Amino acid sequence: MTPDTSRKGGTMLIAHISDTHIEGWGRKTFGIAPMAENLARCVDHINGLVPQPDLVLVTGDITNHGSREAMERAASILRDLRAPFYVIPGNHDRRDVLADVFGPTACPTESTEFINYVIEGPDLRLITVDSTVPGAPGGEICEERAAWLDRRLSERPDQPTVIFMHHPPVRFHVPETDMDGFEGMDRFWQVVGKHPQVVRILAGHIHLAALTQWQGVTVSTAPSMGMRLTLDLTLEHPSEYILDDPAFQLHYWSEEQHLITFTVPVRGPEVSYPFAEVTES
Repeated sequence: MTPDTSRKGGTMLIAHISDTHIEGWGRKTFGIAPMAENLARCVDHINGLVPQPDLVLVTGDITNHGSREAMERAASILRDLRAPFYVIPGNHDRRDVLADVFGPTACPTESTEFINYVIEGPDLRLITVDSTVPGAPGGEICEERAAWLDRRLSERPDQPTVIFMHHPPVRFHVPETDMDGFEGMDRFWQVVGKHPQVVRILAGHIHLAALTQWQGVTVSTAPSMGMRLTLDLTLEHPSEYILDDPAFQLHYWSEEQHLITFTVPVRGPEVSYPFAEVTES
């Protein structure tokens, strides 16, 4: 599957949304967070970008409790995107519901046992890895998923590749999500370590924009759609979140600098001022 691009050769623009946590029609998340409205604001913002992204990635926790009603509500908002978009499940989602509601255009998975697939971009290859475990909050890369990833990475060893998944395969010292765990983390990195074309791993789950390096590969996470976890590095369980503006990330690929990442908050109307006018006043 090859996304369209109108930019010069060797570049690609990806918008990255995560952790939308949508409830059913007319309901706020946990009764207070307007996540559906926040997602609609984010979609409007992305639709106004010039140039348009080549594609939009949605890295899981699309719903808050996995219901079909919530998934259909999320799909109705995401389908307003001008750019093609692709979805993967998070621990709050159900694989079968996600695949059925979004269909093969937004979720071209090879099976519903695991939502794994490949997006063949002209300059950058993207591989999804389903890190979810039904009924559990933590992530896992089992032997079957690791073998699938190894096989797909072996197909094009010279093509720069981004892996996107819900759970980051590292610990960010965010107690709320680190305590969820990640089974098979070493197995995952053994596979990635064999394939130096992997230039980035994109994830969500922690409800914060964060970045680290592990075994020479940058791992970054997108913020949530308005439920920001408290940043408590004392390694005690904070169990708190802050209602915040929605935000997403833009990843700009170029052959020279690989992936450049911007975190974009979606606030009210913005007014821009030319620097020349400001500095001369």
